[in-house]
Amino acid sequence: MSKRLLVVVFLVLFSACGDSGDTLRIYTSVTQGTVDSVVEGFTARHPETDVVVFRAPTGELAARIAAEQREGGLSADVLWLTDPLSMQQYDAVGLLREWEPSGAATIAREYRTNTFWGTRILTMVMVIGDGVDAPETWSDLADERFEGRVAFPDPGFAGSSLAVLGYFAATDGYGLEFYEALAANGSVQVSAPGEVVTGVAEGRFDAGITLAFSARNAIDNGSPLSIAWPADGAIALYSPVAVVSTSDDVADSESFVEYTLSRDAQQRIAATGWQPILSDVEWNTGGDQVTLDWVVLFDRQRELLDAFRMIFGG
Repeated sequence: MSKRLLVVVFLVLFSACGDSGDTLRIYTSVTQGTVDSVVEGFTARHPETDVVVFRAPTGELAARIAAEQREGGLSADVLWLTDPLSMQQYDAVGLLREWEPSGAATIAREYRTNTFWGTRILTMVMVIGDGVDAPETWSDLADERFEGRVAFPDPGFAGSSLAVLGYFAATDGYGLEFYEALAANGSVQVSAPGEVVTGVAEGRFDAGITLAFSARNAIDNGSPLSIAWPADGAIALYSPVAVVSTSDDVADSESFVEYTLSRDAQQRIAATGWQPILSDVEWNTGGDQVTLDWVVLFDRQRELLDAFRMIFGG
């Protein structure tokens, strides 16, 4: 489906739903199956509410939000994004409503703020091709044996990769020098985590940085891959949800956010392959995880992306 047709379909759905009762507009970069399952659970509890979803990758979603703001205001009631750094950009310009969901206290402090709350945890790992000797740590990806054979997603396109950039920039022993080492070793930037997995599966790369979710799905579907869990820890980021400050339907928006933090929604999120934000919902983490002080990085996003582009261009 073309981008133009997608927008037309969205507008038709928006118009059709607008006259039938409450309409909740969700803009998201979350995977389709997860969004569908959570929306299904929410509407079962709130049958009077029509839910309209616009879904796109982080970069495309940001472009739509920026366009709507230029044209008179954001149409969304709820933002459900992939990473906290992307969400913070909207908080910084007053686009998010400050309030406290009833389930907020169940979320670890590092995965919530006063305006947005984690719904799931994403982990970035190393993926390797069949027969490739596994790297042990992230730094091994810059070794000579991987010259020209490592892929990673664009931090300007994929929110998960932006979080990885933030992590390495803030971590002793890595910093932006790690990306300089990758560039000097001929590593290749692709658009999205899924493209990393595809490239490794096809043999164009030996290794890459990607979402554990994407790698597991490919392995389950028979791709000749394996996950190399870094000894220094998979990078964990959280996927936040927030109510837009200009929402015309605050009640439904807040209800949806509270539902995403409920046990029912968290079990649905886990069933679609993502680690739930609630620690008491069953999940096999797969290995050690590391995270970072997201608040410290919130104000460095533009600086980091500019620095990254100086290294890799674009």
